[in-house]
Amino acid sequence: MELSTHSLSNLFAQLGLPSDEASIERFIASHSPLPENIALADASFWTPAQAAFLREEISDDADWAEIVDQLNLSLRS
Repeated sequence: MELSTHSLSNLFAQLGLPSDEASIERFIASHSPLPENIALADASFWTPAQAAFLREEISDDADWAEIVDQLNLSLRS
């Protein structure tokens, strides 16, 4: 079995967002802190397709799940 390792930059590209370091930092800064009572995929700043991708990756514990968790933590800091 091949283990896939994704970066935050890869995740942003997968979501159709600018994926350079400065853009990622701006995104996190402009959307933080995400309240604890709102699931990452339920945040209002995602498109329906982005939210569905995030929800699916977490619920299936798919290969993107670890980096999605990292984004979740970054948005709550």
